[in-house]
Amino acid sequence: MKIMVLNGPNLNMLGIREPDVYGSKTYSDLENYIEDYCTKKGIEVTVLQSNSEGELIDFIHHSLGAYDGIVINPGAYTHYSYAIHDALASVDIPAIEVHLSNIHKREEFRHKSVTAPACTGQIAGLGFRGYLLAIDFLSEEASCRD
Repeated sequence: MKIMVLNGPNLNMLGIREPDVYGSKTYSDLENYIEDYCTKKGIEVTVLQSNSEGELIDFIHHSLGAYDGIVINPGAYTHYSYAIHDALASVDIPAIEVHLSNIHKREEFRHKSVTAPACTGQIAGLGFRGYLLAIDFLSEEASCRD
């Protein structure tokens, strides 16, 4: 089982950016949290982050034939990147959209996700744990397909 975890703009600023919303843990803490969990579960994982929409799209395209699932936190691109939506739809790999905060309890513009319809599901508001839940779901789904 190979999973790609993609993080969009400003997630590299975790621990600095709005700690009252995102907490005090850093992006490095998130990477380690995910990698340690996957190691224990025997899952190969690649954790990537970019502030560039085009680079995120390239990561998604390169996942084709190389990964069994995608966990994606598109950051602000969630709300307006039809290009990321189209990239996710084009690779036909199960994807789960994850958000650290509950986007539905925040500003109105954050309530709508244009990328979620290209995903199998969405997890919001569970902090770092949302990533692990998404990984577990993708892992269980893959074993059901085998």
